[in-house]
Amino acid sequence: MSEVLQVYTAAGSREAAQRLAEGAVKARLAAGGQIVGPVDCVFWHEGKFGTGQEWQVVLRSSSRRYPALESYLKEHHEWANPEVTAVQVVAGSEPYLAWVLSITEATDSQDR
Repeated sequence: MSEVLQVYTAAGSREAAQRLAEGAVKARLAAGGQIVGPVDCVFWHEGKFGTGQEWQVVLRSSSRRYPALESYLKEHHEWANPEVTAVQVVAGSEPYLAWVLSITEATDSQDR
């Protein structure tokens, strides 16, 4: 298994999703990400059943950087209790996985 994670959140607009993804990648909390949407959603919230549309944000990060990425997403999210989940990548192209780790583990002085 690798140390690479796919981290998921969702936002209420494309613009909000873009801000979250750009901020996480610029801060090197994630090596890259995708915004998918709109997607239809069905949910319970504050005791009520609802439906709506969201934009998914999928970020590539490392298990070491996950705590900081989770904190960033929660701090900068428009929702009080946003989804922030992570799935470990169990297999993948070694050069790709190494790239994710090299970006998220880089220090400011390292060549990226």
